[in-house]
Amino acid sequence: MDIQWYPGHMKKTKEMLKENIRLVNVVIELLDARVPLSSQNPELKDLLGNKNRVIVLNKYDLAEERHTASWIDFFKGQGYSVVAANSAKGYGIRQLKAILRNFKVPAHKGERPVRAMVAGIPNVGKSSLINAMAGKSVAKIGGIPGVTRGKQWIKILPGIELLDTPGILWPKIESSEMGFHLAVTGAIKYEILNTEELVYKLLEIVISEKPQSLRNRYKLDELPRGAGDLLRDIGRKRGYLLPGGEIDNLKTSEVVLKEFREGLLGRFTLEVPPV
Repeated sequence: MDIQWYPGHMKKTKEMLKENIRLVNVVIELLDARVPLSSQNPELKDLLGNKNRVIVLNKYDLAEERHTASWIDFFKGQGYSVVAANSAKGYGIRQLKAILRNFKVPAHKGERPVRAMVAGIPNVGKSSLINAMAGKSVAKIGGIPGVTRGKQWIKILPGIELLDTPGILWPKIESSEMGFHLAVTGAIKYEILNTEELVYKLLEIVISEKPQSLRNRYKLDELPRGAGDLLRDIGRKRGYLLPGGEIDNLKTSEVVLKEFREGLLGRFTLEVPPV
């Protein structure tokens, strides 16, 4: 699966980050708890230099708890503060605020506000995190990668301000496995994907790890051996038919992908920490 995606506005975003990093003293790096390595932008480390960094494993409610615990230990072992969060529902926000309060900035008189930057790849939940921390809708939210544009300073609490910035994704996905992880979790737009190919591979994983969830979700007595046959069975059960009675594989694939991303097929972690 060869995927390249680098919208023009993301080059501008990278330039903006370089300009604004000097304005902050801590960076909140937002990762997808299902794919922490694939969702960690490889260029961010060089851009941030020695800035303080907090790792937030977002969408933890869609990931397997035991693996999230392993990832927390992994990143803590690298010296980072780590929070598991569900920014859409506000879980983990209190813990994150408490961590930010610890980054006190000495000034001539008293202390300056802690200024933080939220950074992450597209569609990882940056705007949802900002809104959850602010307690109101202040940043635009959308389920399409690349929806957040521009920048804004937002006062979260007395002494804490956040700079919301669009996510950055590298020009060339480094491996087919990484491309699959980013695509199946929603960091890459539908338009550049072979959706059926993506869902075939996804179904193979679900068949292997959680076959009962497929039986329950799609009311199947037995699962066929192959992902292609399973996709057709799902389409038949849901009534996704083309003129002439043929299964609409594309529509079925889009529905399966959407339901996976929403956690309706169960909780999945697609990457485990390196040994």
